[in-house]
Amino acid sequence: MPEPEATVITGSISSSLVLAADDPTALARFYGALLGTQPQPGLSVAHWRVPWPAGGWLEVYAPSRNRPQPRQPGRLALCLQHKADATGALAVLQAWISSALELGATTEDPPRQEPFGAEAWLLDPEGNRLLLLVIPAT
Repeated sequence: MPEPEATVITGSISSSLVLAADDPTALARFYGALLGTQPQPGLSVAHWRVPWPAGGWLEVYAPSRNRPQPRQPGRLALCLQHKADATGALAVLQAWISSALELGATTEDPPRQEPFGAEAWLLDPEGNRLLLLVIPAT
């Protein structure tokens, strides 16, 4: 039996990250402040769009009551990257962590230096895993 042919989508395709939230306004403000950008209203009052540094959007929304999204731990996490400056990767990371903690994040794992850069695992204000990674300046 021959395999069915795939439908090819033509035209421009965009991508975004989608994050369910109990309080989408507050979580969009958190990520907007952490990324140094301004969240924008989305498609409904329970939807916000945060411009993503690499292009696209972080879509923060309140799930439908008809289709709730339960909180769940997992292996998927947001990773925000920053380049080190003259002060070094760990110093930049410590300053970034301080900013995130002031905005409502909590520490999951303390900062550490790895061969690829300095990293720290945090939880955002709603408990989603967040990796802050500072890579060496080139």
